[in-house]
Amino acid sequence: MFSSRFRFGLVALALVCVACIPAAAQFEMPHCWDISAEIPYADSPKEKLVLQVITPNGKNLNPIYKPGDSGKGKGIIDVISGGWNSSEGRQNEHKAAGLYDILASRGYTVFCVRPGSLPNFTGLEMVANLQRGVRWVKEHAKEYNIDPARLGMIGASAGGHLDLLSMTHPSDGDPKSSDPLLRHDSRVKAVVALFPPTDFLNWGGKPAPIDKSAELLFPGGVKDKTKEQIDAALKDLSPLHHVTAGEPPVLLIHGDSDPIVPLQQSQAMEKALKEKGNDVTLIVNQGGGHFWITIGEEMLMATDWFDKQLAK
Repeated sequence: MFSSRFRFGLVALALVCVACIPAAAQFEMPHCWDISAEIPYADSPKEKLVLQVITPNGKNLNPIYKPGDSGKGKGIIDVISGGWNSSEGRQNEHKAAGLYDILASRGYTVFCVRPGSLPNFTGLEMVANLQRGVRWVKEHAKEYNIDPARLGMIGASAGGHLDLLSMTHPSDGDPKSSDPLLRHDSRVKAVVALFPPTDFLNWGGKPAPIDKSAELLFPGGVKDKTKEQIDAALKDLSPLHHVTAGEPPVLLIHGDSDPIVPLQQSQAMEKALKEKGNDVTLIVNQGGGHFWITIGEEMLMATDWFDKQLAK
């Protein structure tokens, strides 16, 4: 019998082949989910800040994904960001990894939140945008028949960085606010991060290379900033340096051959979380780079993990 990783590899290879077919000849297999139009969750003159909602439709269920109703009434926030770019193309990468098929087959409602892109927003501004997206989900929970107290969050690469940074910088709700969204807090119950940057001050033994992403630290970059200012900003953007006791459970997934974000980033985050007494699991993909062709297997592991964490 073929292993599940082999079957996921075949699925991924098929997706790659379809991508090579001219657009006019392409077709798409039916999914077990429906997707909404883009919904604005915040106003910004810099960039449209939108989310899309993926709802399970119970059709075309793939037995590989172990379909069921474990996710019914629960929501997953998918942080759409790669290289701190939140374009539709980044969302399509998550779709190609099988994330939406797997989650929807279990009954989860998925909220694909785009927190903005460089150079329009700094990293901390993206976190604020993401947290407004979380608040939007909580405000509209009844519309989608989900429990706002049982939300998970997942992100890959820059998306994983942002979901961990949001986790370590939670914002409280103000029940007296005139803005309905601000009456909700930004906390979620469980967090998954794939190959995330976690410590920009120690990037495999030296500071992270930020030349191409300087606007992540300051609007307009670091041209007139001192080393002290830059180091302080790098620390502010590093989830590892803000871990406290009482964080939600965390699942980290990383390849040991990642040429972009070293495995050390997840290993250090795992250590920091454990030292504060938090629940954390690190899964290492042997030979995995920054994404790998059988990543659907890890998406299935993440969904199994959400099943356990959000059932409590």
